[in-house]
Amino acid sequence: MRPVARVGLVLGGYVVAFVVASALVAVYVAATSGPDRQAAGGMYGFGDDLLFLAVFGIAAVPASAAALLFLKPYRVFWRALSVAALGIAATSLAALIGYVAARTADAPSLLHTWSGLAALRILVAPLFALGFLLSGLLAPNRSSRFALLVATVVEVAAFAYVALIRFHPFGAH
Repeated sequence: MRPVARVGLVLGGYVVAFVVASALVAVYVAATSGPDRQAAGGMYGFGDDLLFLAVFGIAAVPASAAALLFLKPYRVFWRALSVAALGIAATSLAALIGYVAARTADAPSLLHTWSGLAALRILVAPLFALGFLLSGLLAPNRSSRFALLVATVVEVAAFAYVALIRFHPFGAH
């Protein structure tokens, strides 16, 4: 397959994923329209954005897999991706530490303020984990595979720990 056709295939896959996510969010917005949506528009809007990201991330897996398969022979790409994945996973770990440390800090502290941003970083951890897992499964060599799977585990662990803290039925909120 020619390089232009490969790029077109991958971009077309992302366009399809965007259309699917947009359509699903439009259906969800139509199904939930009412006085509650009007009264809490910001909260519904944030939820709609999260829904879009989740659906787009899942629907984009075939396009991402195709792109990764096309990039399989390029060792420099995989080395750079591995380093970037570990760097991104480090931000997840930092966000987790900030989130947990803020639980013991006073409300007006700077750490408490940063905790709000940490929670946003933790919310996208499942998307990063999905991308790192897919990349790790398709990586051509052992070192890239290991680095990408370590990044996957860090992202999953950070999200799972925060979810456990947040939704544990016996924990204090």
